[in-house]
Amino acid sequence: MAADLEAEVQAIDKNLLECSAEEIAVKWLQANDLQKEVYQHLAYYVPKIYCRGPNPAPQREDMLAQHVLLGPMEWYLCGEDPAFGFPKLEQANKPSHLCGRVFKVGEPTYSCRDCAVDPTCVLCMECFLGSIHREHRYRMTTSGGGGFCDCGDTEAWKEGPYCQKHELNTSETAEEEDPLVHLPEDMVARAYNIFAITFKYAVDILTWEKENELPGLEMIEKSDTYYCMLFNDEVHTYEQVIYTLQKAVNCTQKEAIGFATTVDRDGRRSVRYGDFQYCDQAKSVIVRNTSRQTKPLKVQVMHSSIVAHQSFGLKLLTWLGSVIGYSDGLRRILCQVGLQEGPDGENSSLVDKLMLYDSKLWKGARNVYHQLFMSSLLMDLKYKKLFAIRFARARMLITEENLMTTIIKTFMDHLRHRDIQGRFQFERYTALQAFKFRRVQSLILDLKYVLISKPTEWSDDLRCKFLEGFDAFLELLKCMQGMDPITRQVGQHIEMEPEWEAAFTLQMKLTLVISMMQDWCALDEKVMIEAYKKCLTVLMQCHSGFTDGEQPIVLSMCGHSVETIRYCVSQEKVSIHLPVSRLLAGLHVLLSKTEVAYKFPELLPLSELSPPMLIEHPLRCLVLCAQVHAGMWRRNGFSLVNQIYYYHNVKCRREMFDKDIVMLQTGVSMMDPNHFLMIMLSRFELYQIFSTPDYGKRFSTENTNKDVVQQNNTLIEEMLYLIIMIVGERFSPGIGQVNATDEIKREIIHQLSIRPMAHSELVKALPEDENRETGMESVIEEVACFKKPGLTGRGLYELKPECAKNFNLYFYHFSRAEQSKAEEAQRKLKRQNREDTALPPPALPPFCPLFASLVNILQSDVMLCIMGTILQWAVEHNGYAWSESMLQRVLHLIGMALQEEKQHLENLSEENVVTFTFTQKISKPGEAPSNSPSILAMLETLQNAPHLEVHKDMIRWILKTFNTIKKLRESSSSSPVVETEGNIMEESSRDKDKAERKRKAEIARLRREKIMAQMSEMQRHFINENKELFQQTLEELDTSTSGVHENSPVISDAKLTALGPEQTRVAEPRQVVMCILCQEEQEVKVDSRAMVLAAFIQRSTVLSKNRNKITPDPDTEKYDPLFMHPDLSCGTHTGSCGHIMHAHCWQRYFDAVQAKEQRRQQRLRVHTSYDVENGEFLCPLCECLSNTVIPLLPPPRVLFNRLDFSSQPNLTQWIKTVSQQVKALHLLRNEDCASHSGHSEKMDQLQLPEGFRPDFKLKNPYSESIKEMLTTFGTATYKVGLKVHPNEEDPRVPIMCWGSCAYTIQTIERILADEDKPLFGHLPCRQDDCLTSLTRFAAAHWTVSSLSAVQGHFCTLLASLVPNEKNGNLPCILDIDMFHLLVSLVLSFPAIHCQDFSGVSLGTGDLHLFHLVTMAHIIQILLTSSTEENGMDQENTNSEEEVAVLTLYKFLCQCTGSALKEISSGWHLWRNLKAGIMPFLRCSALFFHYLNGVPAPSEIQVNGANQFEHLCSYLSLPNNLTCLFQENSEILNPLIESWCNNNEVKRYLEGKRHAISYARESNKLIDLPDDYSCLINQASNFSCPKSGGDKSRAPTLCLVCGTMLCSQSYCCQTELEGEDVGACTAHTYTCGSGVGIFLRVRECQVLFLAGKTKGCFYPPPYLDDYGETDQGLRRGNPLHLCKERFKKIQKLWQQHSITEEIGHAQEANQTLVGIDWQHL
Repeated sequence: MAADLEAEVQAIDKNLLECSAEEIAVKWLQANDLQKEVYQHLAYYVPKIYCRGPNPAPQREDMLAQHVLLGPMEWYLCGEDPAFGFPKLEQANKPSHLCGRVFKVGEPTYSCRDCAVDPTCVLCMECFLGSIHREHRYRMTTSGGGGFCDCGDTEAWKEGPYCQKHELNTSETAEEEDPLVHLPEDMVARAYNIFAITFKYAVDILTWEKENELPGLEMIEKSDTYYCMLFNDEVHTYEQVIYTLQKAVNCTQKEAIGFATTVDRDGRRSVRYGDFQYCDQAKSVIVRNTSRQTKPLKVQVMHSSIVAHQSFGLKLLTWLGSVIGYSDGLRRILCQVGLQEGPDGENSSLVDKLMLYDSKLWKGARNVYHQLFMSSLLMDLKYKKLFAIRFARARMLITEENLMTTIIKTFMDHLRHRDIQGRFQFERYTALQAFKFRRVQSLILDLKYVLISKPTEWSDDLRCKFLEGFDAFLELLKCMQGMDPITRQVGQHIEMEPEWEAAFTLQMKLTLVISMMQDWCALDEKVMIEAYKKCLTVLMQCHSGFTDGEQPIVLSMCGHSVETIRYCVSQEKVSIHLPVSRLLAGLHVLLSKTEVAYKFPELLPLSELSPPMLIEHPLRCLVLCAQVHAGMWRRNGFSLVNQIYYYHNVKCRREMFDKDIVMLQTGVSMMDPNHFLMIMLSRFELYQIFSTPDYGKRFSTENTNKDVVQQNNTLIEEMLYLIIMIVGERFSPGIGQVNATDEIKREIIHQLSIRPMAHSELVKALPEDENRETGMESVIEEVACFKKPGLTGRGLYELKPECAKNFNLYFYHFSRAEQSKAEEAQRKLKRQNREDTALPPPALPPFCPLFASLVNILQSDVMLCIMGTILQWAVEHNGYAWSESMLQRVLHLIGMALQEEKQHLENLSEENVVTFTFTQKISKPGEAPSNSPSILAMLETLQNAPHLEVHKDMIRWILKTFNTIKKLRESSSSSPVVETEGNIMEESSRDKDKAERKRKAEIARLRREKIMAQMSEMQRHFINENKELFQQTLEELDTSTSGVHENSPVISDAKLTALGPEQTRVAEPRQVVMCILCQEEQEVKVDSRAMVLAAFIQRSTVLSKNRNKITPDPDTEKYDPLFMHPDLSCGTHTGSCGHIMHAHCWQRYFDAVQAKEQRRQQRLRVHTSYDVENGEFLCPLCECLSNTVIPLLPPPRVLFNRLDFSSQPNLTQWIKTVSQQVKALHLLRNEDCASHSGHSEKMDQLQLPEGFRPDFKLKNPYSESIKEMLTTFGTATYKVGLKVHPNEEDPRVPIMCWGSCAYTIQTIERILADEDKPLFGHLPCRQDDCLTSLTRFAAAHWTVSSLSAVQGHFCTLLASLVPNEKNGNLPCILDIDMFHLLVSLVLSFPAIHCQDFSGVSLGTGDLHLFHLVTMAHIIQILLTSSTEENGMDQENTNSEEEVAVLTLYKFLCQCTGSALKEISSGWHLWRNLKAGIMPFLRCSALFFHYLNGVPAPSEIQVNGANQFEHLCSYLSLPNNLTCLFQENSEILNPLIESWCNNNEVKRYLEGKRHAISYARESNKLIDLPDDYSCLINQASNFSCPKSGGDKSRAPTLCLVCGTMLCSQSYCCQTELEGEDVGACTAHTYTCGSGVGIFLRVRECQVLFLAGKTKGCFYPPPYLDDYGETDQGLRRGNPLHLCKERFKKIQKLWQQHSITEEIGHAQEANQTLVGIDWQHL
């Protein structure tokens, strides 16, 4: 079937390709009815080209469409070959000064915070870099796709609308010039024709709704081929769609994922192709499966030809967009065609049709037509404005009505649910409603957009339209006034939390609109007055509906009485939503700010205001908050707590809490303060307490319910706090005489009094205006200093000390927690500065005239009564229920009153009389019956009260201020000064106080000193008792130099040598260590129980020079890791945290971990941060991730050293001897295989080298438990390093152990070299311990392996340097990493040496092996060195080294048959050789140091000159390395020849392959750009490699190799070891052998991955100017690379600490464990 289809398609293609575009175009030019001709052509050809089968074939379709369909149109349009026509047009065209670049998803966009008219004005990266805004405060975001660049649009920018590129284009064009003049006339006519036909065709077909026929495109033969088309919606999840598709069209999960991804991306996808019935069946399954919970998925069965025409329709729109790019004239024609009214009159142009159909189109089609509109209508200035009107009309369908009114009314229509009073009601939120509500909210954004550019001059028409809109807006607020009312639950807890979010969401969205409405009103006096009246009227209407049948009552106190209504917040309904009252409060402040209140008082209805009515609802709201805080509303559940939280929250408070305070201030300023206070007491339900004398006493004697007492105390505190706020919060322009910056400064000062804060925290704590600005930058420098961050943490702002005096403890935007933190911080500061710890109220700015009478509340009778009562309770503190916070608040209020009076006196002018006489009122005692003492007298009593130590400073401050004011009054009234008693009394008490303090301080000091002495004594004692412990902490394990010098003074002056017969003998210090699990100590001995270190083995590519190398599958026995290639493509690294345990303790611990894991798996299926099945566990002490343990051993070589009684052979003799031994072993091995009989005779026939006894079996010196641990660690290394199942018998186990030892030493040498640290003396002790144990382990491991296997390894290894006839095809000298070879040779040599009784010492073998490998390495370096002779000035010193190297090089030239380059300069060669061999020598020094325990000479412990010479001496090498060759030329010359004659070496020299050259460069992470937006740009150009050029959603950059990946998406999942994994996880296996470091570009966060289940996020190395990272790019400040932080990430990688870092992160944060890391 498929094959037939293929053949058929090919035949069709042939026919189609024979069409000639030119001929068709000529035919069209002659046609009478062009539309008919074109339609016939399309009707015939489109179905033949598009939609020929189940799967789309875009390349083929595009090619044919261009040839058969678009080609003729282009010919027709140009009148000639378009290849010549279009370039001509382009030349004649003048470039536009609008940029109009349409953004791709994820592309960076820039908005200038200084110049943009609103936040939606953005630039593309190219325009931004060439604009003046680069130097301004800009904000960077990533586009969601679909917007376009506003460069060149003068309406969008306050300044700098053009970038350099577009500025060039502005001078020439006069705006109004008609672009059509540049086109030939006949072309204009043709363009009109073809555009009209094609645009109409495209619009008709896209807005076509019938599924079975076509608009004027009937086909000749109608086939029965249909598509089942699935559409995207907002309700169903990916998973639901995938599951449904698998059922409906039985496809694999992979295919279903593909379908779902396309549907999500393009908005629709055909999921089945075939006849009608076949498709319809799939449709019914999909509908049936998805209609259970929600609306079913939208599915249509469409005839294939309709789908074909729709595909071509989209293609046409894209084509139109590209054609008009050639010429402005064509663009203008297309605009005219698109906006021309159709036959149906109103709204029938093609553009209108598309826009009205917008919501029914699928995503892909919408994107295409939006792009066309952007490139046509919005790029043509004339049509841009016409289009805007159309657009608004299409949205609203209302012709000339006022836009604001329209938007608000549309919005109100959507929220239809009202209660009896006409307020909004929201039901439970369902997904669908939430979605609808979201759509509705976008209308508010439109409203914000309309209001954002404020008018400079007002016309009558504008006033009229604005006030109309304002009326509509008031209607909206009226529906919100009092919505979501609540009643206190008594008895039982509320059953169902009421819906509160919708109302608050609405409030939040409207906050900015309300603020902007007020700003508009403030711009024009007439509008201001009208708006105020309208608002008042609406508020009256609201109140008339709210009477709730309350009856009036009369309150009286202190000789004042007031009539009010009976109302209890705790019993009646109360609502937190009062937007109308709050808007009026805002307008009232503006009357004062704009001085309208003073200019036109007669036009304002101020006299009609009823203050009690104004304050009623805001007061109820504030009482509600107080009662909630007092715990009276606990049974109303969380919904109420959340509402109160948002009411105070920075997002809402400007138009909620703040305005309620303003409304109370407005009320108080217009009524008798005594009346206000009584109403307030009544609403707080405290009137009883303060109006009846001795109420408090009765209260405490009747041992009332503790809760009630507590509640009342809290309510009194809250009420006093409210009074403090009413009097003290005057920092809004219009209330106090301040400007806007004072308000922001005050906010910042109070935020920073809590603690130093980062820029982002401050921004979050400040309210934003409509442009997302807080105004903080302009003032922050005045009040704070910036401290830069270190390697971690972020930059912080600290409050300048001189601003502390403005601190107000009762600042109204503090939450309770913030208030107590701030209080503590400020008191601490004062103590540090040796000041009084009182926190007196700060001096405040004066009120504006409209609010001036407010201060009288402080000296009103009721207020004084309240203060007196509370002080009375405090004086007789046993009889009453009162609290210290209550007293603190009263003291604060008294302080405020005194400050007020002091300011009045200081600003006094001649004729004024001070009406504020607080000091006199508090000096007067009470009236006759009660004769209560005066407030002043009580304060003096309290000053010495022992139970009020904390408040002493504050009371003292009050008395001091009181005296200052007294003096001021007296000097102003110039009457004789009389010292009052109080003053003297205060003086004397202060002196006493001082003396008392001094005495206390002295006692405290002595006590401190005594304690310190005791502590240091105890410390000394402890150190003496635990000497070993401290010794051990000083790491005796490392035989450090100091230790050696104490033990054996003999060698201190001698030369230290690490290996060979001359090796310096060191007495081995005893090594006693303690187990972290059982705390027992034990000496490390050969025959004792094993002690182990927790260790972590991992595969590593950190040193790799070839990451793409595929290692053969190690499960096959054939793969032999014996030789490491010098590209170190994948090594095995061992690290340790350095903590020591007994082997049996560790075994017990690990068994417990395993058991726990099994139990946990049965209970709950979550990952832990470690994978027990892979042998992982956390170190019991430091929780460091580990997966095995290394045994601790004494130095192993000492055990195998025999007496060296004979003279030691030189290299030549030694090689001969060893070669004989190897040969003997080979023969024996072959004999063994041949026959088992007659063994002894055979032995005699072999010519065995003297003293060699191959049948000798060495007794293993180690205890059983150590042997077991040797096997354990060896097997673990083998398992991890080769990714195989553990098998301790495998001959490859010892190879892996030697390899891990070599690789770990190489990584540590590289880290030290990169950091320019000396080789010894600078390793942290955990690494030092790890290397000691690892090297000793590797040296001892052969004792538990099969002897013959290790001997075999040695023979093969040696054969790579000393060829014999047995071992063929070994790697050539260029393909062996010499350090790995050295380690393996040295560590496997004892297996042969133990059978050699000829008296040659093991050290001699080490030395000769080392020399042999070193010489091979020198040849390796010389063969691969790419010496450039002209590089440096040559110092022609011709020292012996240089001459010798030249000689050697010439010998090499002979051996290789002169394939090597001729080099004449010995100096260059010697320099190259030294540089190339240095890493090898440094690694060898580390290796022999840890192997033989010889301390390093002090010269290598510092960075100094002559490192090379010192290393050579330590390693017993001659300084002139080439001497090695001269001394042993007899054997070496043939060896060198054999090395050079290898085929691979020849190929290399002929240039047919490459080899690693030395010294190898250190690997670094990739270079990152300094500016983060470069990365965003790079990522936005990156398309997903799998889904045909589509933009990736989560582009992720590998920091190791620089590959960009498409992470976290279904499209790029691959299968790895039987699981689906995301692109990043798959990449880690090829690039980092399981470990990866990535940068998620859109989120700006670093991702660490290790294996499939481990991962964590890490702070990125990019910081903004405030020293903060911006994960998720939420703030959008410009980000720059912080080199130190990037180095830190690089160091984690080089030290192999990524896995450990992830482990720690996952332990610390359990949410990380639940993430499916493998899908990233």
